[in-house]
Amino acid sequence: MRSFFTSLFLVFTFFLAAQETSKEVDRLREQVSNLRHSFDRLQKTMDDLLWYDKVGDVAYIDKVYLTGPPKADRVEKNKTRQGYGNPFRFQSYVFIPKGIDPAKKYPLLVLPHGGVHSNFNTFYTHIIRELMAQQYIVVAAEYRGSTGYGKGFYEAIDYGGLEVEDVYASKKYMVENYDIVDGSRVGIFGWSHGGLISLMNIFEHPEDYKVAYAGVPVSDLIARMGYKTGRYRDLYSADFHIGKTAYENVEEYKKRSPAWQAHKLKTPLLIHTNTNDADVNVLEVEHLIKSLKAEGKKFEYEIFKDVPGGHSFDRIDSKKAQEVRLKIYKFLGGYLNPPKPFNGVKALRKAAYRY
Repeated sequence: MRSFFTSLFLVFTFFLAAQETSKEVDRLREQVSNLRHSFDRLQKTMDDLLWYDKVGDVAYIDKVYLTGPPKADRVEKNKTRQGYGNPFRFQSYVFIPKGIDPAKKYPLLVLPHGGVHSNFNTFYTHIIRELMAQQYIVVAAEYRGSTGYGKGFYEAIDYGGLEVEDVYASKKYMVENYDIVDGSRVGIFGWSHGGLISLMNIFEHPEDYKVAYAGVPVSDLIARMGYKTGRYRDLYSADFHIGKTAYENVEEYKKRSPAWQAHKLKTPLLIHTNTNDADVNVLEVEHLIKSLKAEGKKFEYEIFKDVPGGHSFDRIDSKKAQEVRLKIYKFLGGYLNPPKPFNGVKALRKAAYRY
């Protein structure tokens, strides 16, 4: 009998130790998570300094505070807290070409960065330089869910929902506050998740944009959940994200998928995708294209065949990428009429690479 109670005591002791170990593991995970956000803040500070170094010779750069819609209820669950329901605060980069005439008006390009979680970093340096050379004004929102602004900001993400409205708020801010912005010449363009945001902006606010470009856009979240890993799917079903799996709430995933909203298109649109894209499988964009065709929509598209660079094939520094970007700029320019459009790849290269 004594041995029985001894064994029971040992089992109970082991159980308590295991519980304490589990709690300690959870505490360590929380510390690591917080540390990650601290490093992201540091990296963002470095990026802000690098922007001035990399494009300060061709652009006036500012970073402004704006507001978008309040946090989604599933993110902000304490409805009794002070400030509940207040507009959500975020920042946006503003780039204005040096040498423009303050008495004139210039076209505006809205440029949302990619994700799931990311930010507008200096990967876009050469693109900003190219846009400044054409004398576009650019606004790039660090919408909710962007990295570099702390855990609370990161977990305010609303993928394909309120993020879209943050970007739209950045567009409205520019038109309302900058006399040099021509509100009748506004375009939006982006890649990957930025492509999704661009599409959803023209679907939800068609009268506000003259033209749009979507590069390798995330287009069908339902299909995406089918070919991505479990770890990736867990991002979306987290409490602070969409909150449920596609299986649990397929309608919510459809609502946030451009391919399922194709009937809303009214804005001139160019779509690019690449068959060797390892991030956004070409099947997603093909679904978008087929949906737009089925709705009888007029738009332009090109499916590139295994171009080196995969997901970033037209954003990198290769000659082919420059040639594709020239196509994008010609399409946008046909509707926005920038003062100094490129007349060839050589002019684009000179603008982007300082020679």
